[in-house]
Amino acid sequence: MLPVVLLSHRGPATFRRTKSGLTLKRGAGGLVTALMGLAEHLEDAVWVCAAASPADALIASEHEGHSIEIAFDPVPHLVEEDETADGPSLNVRYIEVEKARHTAFYTQIANPLLWFVQHGLYGLSAEPNITAETHRAYDDGYRAVNEQFADAVGEEVERAAGGRAIVMLQDYHFYLVGDLVRQRCPDAVISHFVHIPWPGPDGWRVLPEQMRDEMLRGLLGCDVVAFHTRRFARNFLTCAQELLDLPVDFRAGTVTVPGPRGRSRTVAARAYPISVDVESVEKLAASEEVAAHRAEIARSHLEEDHKLVVRVDRTDPSKNIVRGFRAFGLMLDQHRELRGEVTFLASLMPSRQDVPEYADYLAQVGGVVAEVNARHHGEGWQPIDLRLQEDMAFAVAAYQLADVLVVNAVNDGMNLVAKEAVLANQRDGVLLLSENTGAHDELGEFALTVHPFDLQQQADAMYEALTMDRDRRRTLLADAAARVRANDVERWLRTQLDDLEGLED
Repeated sequence: MLPVVLLSHRGPATFRRTKSGLTLKRGAGGLVTALMGLAEHLEDAVWVCAAASPADALIASEHEGHSIEIAFDPVPHLVEEDETADGPSLNVRYIEVEKARHTAFYTQIANPLLWFVQHGLYGLSAEPNITAETHRAYDDGYRAVNEQFADAVGEEVERAAGGRAIVMLQDYHFYLVGDLVRQRCPDAVISHFVHIPWPGPDGWRVLPEQMRDEMLRGLLGCDVVAFHTRRFARNFLTCAQELLDLPVDFRAGTVTVPGPRGRSRTVAARAYPISVDVESVEKLAASEEVAAHRAEIARSHLEEDHKLVVRVDRTDPSKNIVRGFRAFGLMLDQHRELRGEVTFLASLMPSRQDVPEYADYLAQVGGVVAEVNARHHGEGWQPIDLRLQEDMAFAVAAYQLADVLVVNAVNDGMNLVAKEAVLANQRDGVLLLSENTGAHDELGEFALTVHPFDLQQQADAMYEALTMDRDRRRTLLADAAARVRANDVERWLRTQLDDLEGLED
């Protein structure tokens, strides 16, 4: 098998400077967890990522142009930062990006512009407003950072025997890298996995023509452009056809791209639904840390056969948290017998607070919680228990005790919370799952489907879940968990690698 070069904005771990020296914290999030699973199964791989801390930048400077081998703890969240890791090791190359350039790249273009376009979050009567500053941020930030990372990836490919490697690019931060690497390393096998939704052509027409066309052509420098669902892959093909006027074979799932001297290339659009590391989730669920959180949650909320509605999310506008709380308040308005009998426990991680839209959304979350609690509180009972924290052990304990898990996202590429929860749950919990999540393709038949904009329908679904027959709850949960175990993250990774290896010749 060819060597593998991975690229993602967030890396597998972040260094931090302490009194005792540099310590290491393994990265969180679904993407990092999935890619860790990939890298742990490869003998010859290097992971290229952005330096996320001053200590990361120091490592990048000390190892200029080269990766560093890092040993990781075998199960994340169970090992403290300063403990000795005895798990697998990875070669990681940190790239330091100049601060102003990174700000333009990340907080002006990647987030919120691309994120909002791809999740359908803009109210087009008022936003976005593409200005000269936006164009400068794209030129001097997004394009410049993509060129910087393409250089690093190209160097790693050239270090491989014969200058050939499998390149696996990740997500919306690096849409230009594929074509840049293709020009420098024509024999590389290149894939780009887009982890967030991919809208059809009309969604992309929000962006200036030059900007969207350059991103599309950057992706078409790859051999494979991959998504979580067939719908997203079809949308990509339609974009290539309608926005770039390229020939597309929808049956084969391919785009024909003209090349130099009249030689064309075929680019495949494929669907690989991502999943979770089942073993890691189950080990964490069995830990003492989770047991302690579970006992605290049970004492606080589950006495006298009370019910528990749970959500675990980042405070991202795409997650639809505000509407979920409003729907819960509406259910209490209409079913007053449930007052004092059910609590909504939300463990939310503040996200991207350096981006104004995200800071504003967190304020909206706090406002709706205060409003619902003021309207419905009773003696010794508060309807919504909001925890602003990043604590995976607490989240898993909440999964275990949930009678209902709410995933009502406006749009989600996949949504791994739904998959983690059905693995961990111990109370025959019911999954409320937005039809606009990638996870709905796999788990929708074992969940109550919710429409993200219909508050009444969401309130009705919560009530149905809370009053559902126990046998049906048990069957739905067991079938959902079995589906996740069969389609785990290792299968997601292996299927991609098998397909890419088939392109080596």
